[in-house]
Amino acid sequence: MLSWEDFDQDETLNKQAENTAGQNSTEIHTKEKPQNQDPLEEIDLGTKKDHSRQIQQAITDLESLDISTGVEELEGSAVRVKVDDKRMINCRADLNQLVPFKYDWAWQKYLDGCANHWMPQEVNMNADISLWKDPNGLTEDERLIVKRNLGFFSTADSLVANNLVLAIYRLVTNPECRQYILRQAFEEAIHTHAYQYCIESLAMDEGEIFNMYHEIPSVAKKAAWGLKYTRSISDPNFKTGTAETDQELLRNLIAFYCCLEGIFFYCGFTQILSMGRRNKMTGTSEQFQYILRDESMHLNFGIDMINQIKLENPELWTDEMKEQATQMILQATQLEIEYARDTMPRGVLGMNAAMMEEYLEFIANRRLVQIGLPEQFDGVSNPFPWMSEIMDLRKEKNFFETRVIEYQTGGALSWD
Repeated sequence: MLSWEDFDQDETLNKQAENTAGQNSTEIHTKEKPQNQDPLEEIDLGTKKDHSRQIQQAITDLESLDISTGVEELEGSAVRVKVDDKRMINCRADLNQLVPFKYDWAWQKYLDGCANHWMPQEVNMNADISLWKDPNGLTEDERLIVKRNLGFFSTADSLVANNLVLAIYRLVTNPECRQYILRQAFEEAIHTHAYQYCIESLAMDEGEIFNMYHEIPSVAKKAAWGLKYTRSISDPNFKTGTAETDQELLRNLIAFYCCLEGIFFYCGFTQILSMGRRNKMTGTSEQFQYILRDESMHLNFGIDMINQIKLENPELWTDEMKEQATQMILQATQLEIEYARDTMPRGVLGMNAAMMEEYLEFIANRRLVQIGLPEQFDGVSNPFPWMSEIMDLRKEKNFFETRVIEYQTGGALSWD
């Protein structure tokens, strides 16, 4: 009778025999390689040898690495950064050391921006599509307003994003501010996406809308005015560190935060949000409402950054610089008034060009005061108080009875 031990011994003997036969077979094949062997086996061996050579080359290159390259940029980075080492511009402290924070307001704005995250395709555009396709759904003046604003904003947010990425981020030497600038750049991309989403949803002529900043004078002037403050500092060779270049950066910040985002956007926002209040183009209006929330935060961040640079570099805020800043805000106001007249040749949506002019003068006074300059327009008031309520983000709860309350990230999108 065969026991389990005998069985195991037989199995062991069988395996040894098979292994011996296999070794003999391998020797035979090694000595006499058949002509029909798979050529892929040779390629595989060659690839392994090539990889081995590449790895060895990488090791050799690292051994000869010149670590003196970039020493000037890394100078002092081994020392832990103190709060007092941090500055808005011309700072030598290590920009990779985020903490300790010096500007808590910048970090808080970054957190608030992340909590306010939204995406355009989450807004229902069906009612807008139906209304836009209906020949009697909107008046010609209302259609003009929608087209002009989508044409301007689709370009304006791209200009702002380019300025942030190609110039401001490089020249602002504070890590917590840079963190917010990165967030703002992403939000500008979302805004451009939102305008494209509206244009596509309404089946508009994309060539017409996206080329308005070339073809419509009131749109082109605003774009050209902003671009002239970008040209010099977007040059990769531009550096701050002198009174002249530091003031050039300051002018850029005033142009883009106080003027482009702080004045140029307000006629269009008012027009579109007024349309939404009348239950027209509610999807587009909701997109603009989310964008207004972002832009309000961008504006406040920019004002804080401008004032911090002035505080740390008082020699830059000369009488001449104050006059230049005042003129920039006045010029932007006049360009926006011209845009209002172009988009509202007649009264529409409970407003007209004269009311918009007073509103823009009211806004201009606020921008001047925010950066420490005197008001320039006497006796003006806000003819659209409901806009202040929306911008303050406290009232107009359930504005469109859609998702404004419900859609949140991190519980930050409450109207209370």
